[in-house]
This record gives sequence, structure tokens and C-alpha cells, in this order.
Amino acid sequence: MSAEAVEYPCESEAPRPKPLLAEAEDLARQLPGHRVEIIGGVITVSPSADGAHGRVLTKLMRPLILAGLDDGDTEIIQAVGIWLPSGPQDFAIPDLAVVDVGFEDHHVANNCYDPGYFRMVVEVTSSDYRADLRRKVTAYASARVPVYVIVDRQHQRLHVLTDPDGIAYSLHRTHAPGELVTLPESLGVEVKLDVAALLEAGKPQLTDTQQGSDA
Repeated sequence: MSAEAVEYPCESEAPRPKPLLAEAEDLARQLPGHRVEIIGGVITVSPSADGAHGRVLTKLMRPLILAGLDDGDTEIIQAVGIWLPSGPQDFAIPDLAVVDVGFEDHHVANNCYDPGYFRMVVEVTSSDYRADLRRKVTAYASARVPVYVIVDRQHQRLHVLTDPDGIAYSLHRTHAPGELVTLPESLGVEVKLDVAALLEAGKPQLTDTQQGSDA
């Protein structure tokens, strides 16, 4: 998720009265409904996403659930925090994640968990799509999350990134509407995603009344 974001650099001329993580926690309390993350030593605050963003997540969860990823050894969780090795206080909150059962036994801080228990993370782009396509690529690769999926609503593409080496993802495949994409075997089951259906779900569904008022 990346709506229009506001960034707060971790370094400034004035000394900080409290750790960066404490500042992030304060912002989260002051801005209910916003998503607060620290990536690369920078606090990023993103407002609530639109309805179409949530619709994409619903469409994407269906094949994951049907494949059995919400049973047995794994769970499908929305907006769960992942602790990142890219900075001493870095963490992200992906829109969706496939995690190993028992991940809650590996809490690090601030409701964030050890990245070693994440099999896949998913982001659906919003206004500040560059964060999902750039900063979070580096962040999740540094955490060695095996699969990173981006539903890129701005460019109407689905990105599947795999084989992280701790610095970058070795493989980055981009898929267009009309393709049926099979996710990597590292998930443990076969999952196919309909690119066109996901991207269509990400478009605002205006009623006839709304379309007339916007004309």
C-alpha cells in the first residue's frame, strides 16, 4: 500500500528527544487510519486507501485461500508488520502477507515480526506508487522475503519478484492483462493469478449517478 505519503527524515540538525520508533508510534496514535512505516531510516505516513484497493485484496485472497494457504502450515494476514534489517528501527506493513503458522512467537517490536517467517508479501499501489516499486523492493529484498507481488494500478501491470539475495531480487517478472500467472513454488502450493481480473478490480466502480455528477 502506498497512498500519497509524507516522509520524515531520520536525521536533522536538532537532536531528537526520542528514538525514531517512538516517533512512529506517536504518529500512529495521532493519525488513526493512517499507515506508519520506517523504511531506510525514514518515517512514511500513508492515508487510508480507496475502496478499489481493498477490492483488489479480496480478489487476490480468493485463489490463495482456495490453494490452502490459509490452512496447515501457513496463514494469510492483512496489514501485519514485518521487521526489516535495512535499518535499526525499520519496519513495513504490507497490504497482504503469507506467513508461517507460529509467526506470532517471533515478535520483534511494535507489532512487527521476524521476516524469516514471511513467505510472500503483497502491495497494491495507490498515489505514491514509487514506494512500492522502489523503496519497498529494496526493503523486502534485504529481509529476504521469497516472493514480493505488486499490483501496479498506475501502469496496469502485475509484478512478481523472487530470489532475493539480501540486496535485491534476482528475478523481476512483469505481467500484463490477459496473462494467467503461476506464483513461485516456494509458496508450497500452486497458485494462479488472473492479471486482468486483479487490475480491473483496482479501478473505481462508479454508479450511473456518480458518473453523471462527475460529467
